[in-house]
Amino acid sequence: MPAPVSQHEQHGEPGLAAVVGGRIARAVPGTTRTERDLIALGIILAAIILFAGTGSSVLPHLIRHLAFGETGVDVLLTNALLLNIALIIFGWRRYVDLVREVAARREAEQAALRLADTDPLTDLLNRRSFDATMARLAAETGAQGGSLALMLIDLDRFKSANDAHGHHVGDAVLIEAARRARARLPAEAVLARLGGDEFAALVPFVRGADCMNQTERLAHAIGDAIALPIHCDDHTVVVTASIGLACTPVTPDMTAVEVADRLITRADVAMYQAKRDGRSRHCWFDPVIEEAMLARNALEQAIRDGLQNGEFRPYYEKQVDLASGAITGFEMLARWHSPDRGVIGPEVFVPVAEEIGLMPELSETLIRQALADARDWAPHLTLAINISPVQLHDPWFAQRLLKLLVEARMPANRLDIEITEYSLTENLPMVRALITSLRNQGVRISLDDFGHGASSLAHLRMLPFDRIKIDRNFIAGLGQSSDSAAIVKAISSLGRGMDLPITAEGIESTEILKELRKLGTFLGQGYIYGKPLSAADLHRELAELNLLAEPDPDLHDDRDSRSA
Repeated sequence: MPAPVSQHEQHGEPGLAAVVGGRIARAVPGTTRTERDLIALGIILAAIILFAGTGSSVLPHLIRHLAFGETGVDVLLTNALLLNIALIIFGWRRYVDLVREVAARREAEQAALRLADTDPLTDLLNRRSFDATMARLAAETGAQGGSLALMLIDLDRFKSANDAHGHHVGDAVLIEAARRARARLPAEAVLARLGGDEFAALVPFVRGADCMNQTERLAHAIGDAIALPIHCDDHTVVVTASIGLACTPVTPDMTAVEVADRLITRADVAMYQAKRDGRSRHCWFDPVIEEAMLARNALEQAIRDGLQNGEFRPYYEKQVDLASGAITGFEMLARWHSPDRGVIGPEVFVPVAEEIGLMPELSETLIRQALADARDWAPHLTLAINISPVQLHDPWFAQRLLKLLVEARMPANRLDIEITEYSLTENLPMVRALITSLRNQGVRISLDDFGHGASSLAHLRMLPFDRIKIDRNFIAGLGQSSDSAAIVKAISSLGRGMDLPITAEGIESTEILKELRKLGTFLGQGYIYGKPLSAADLHRELAELNLLAEPDPDLHDDRDSRSA
């Protein structure tokens, strides 16, 4: 690509470099290109005039001298004539070089413009030139009272194909997808590659044209064309397209920026929805989708801010021995104290935190606080913590958890890690290694929501669990469904046979509690024993029940030294 032309070169200032054919040619100091060309032209003209003036008198004598040996040749004029001939030859060569130089410069400038405006792989417009073209088409369409439609095209599963077969196959897929899309668009449409595997097609429509139906047909044709197999070398690649559609009438009072912002925002929202609906489809912009997307973005940002501001706090639900009614421990539940949204349960923020990659940090923050709280409880009270599936895929999770136990001076046997069945469906060897590592240090492991998954018994056989927690859906049906009672009784028998204690969660009524006591020996938890409590409320209740630990002088000294 030729180097950009500086302001000095534009004004013909001396001593600067010009790019010619990819090489740098420096000007003679003190002269500009125009001055050099005028000098060369002056030399040629002067040589021609001198040649015409001297040639008529010298050439006849010179020819007779060379042909017949006559004398009387003027040596001075003959030398002047030869010099004129040399100057004319020099001027002609300079003229030819100048023509070639100008042609090379023009070609280099055109190549630079081409590279600046087009994508070098697909030869489509790039993002910069597409924005400028959109502004121009918006102005033209607005003057005519027409409409503009924008299609954002994103290739599905392109990254997998690119990683599996190599970049040269990926490039071939992009080139072929661009060719197929261009072939389905009308001549007046503009197609651009915005970057990666994302393309944009802008289609202008005249006044009165059915913008939406025609755009729908174009999107359908492009999607079908891209989905056809693409052959490259010995590979066959199949990719599909998710297409977001937006159409807007353009009036003369609308600015190009307004039109572009409206189309891009709406088409982007529509493409996002096409991806969420399963890919390989096209979707139109819907204001409801946009509102949901904006609400989701706001929620994500609020979670990030809340984590930084300490708005997520552990709450504790009692675990009780059904036979004696004694409190045996507590399960930690997360709550979000949002200043704008109030107190929010984990069913709202946990899935979002997992998707945006904040779950490990959020969970570690809550576990650290819960361990600090549990340190003040009576030594026989345990702490149960649910582990996110995301954390089970972290090979260093066990080490980090054990480090938190050491920092909190919490005995490992007071900690119970609860793992849900559905989180065991992937990467079972890593989960087995994690469970084994924690159990070797004394941490207990419970299988949560037992009976909900299809592989419950297989998981019990393959993994060394210490406790079973019955899915709350079975508990809720006690007293109303004989099937629920039979399932709970069978699980109770299984627990006795495998020497695995059982916890029943979701006990909400005295009727359910009465039925459970008939079916076996359980620990239980649920709202019948009270709602989850904050750390401060739980501390007050445990103080009233005389279930707080005796003050630890070493811990007290450590706190005093840190505060000092």
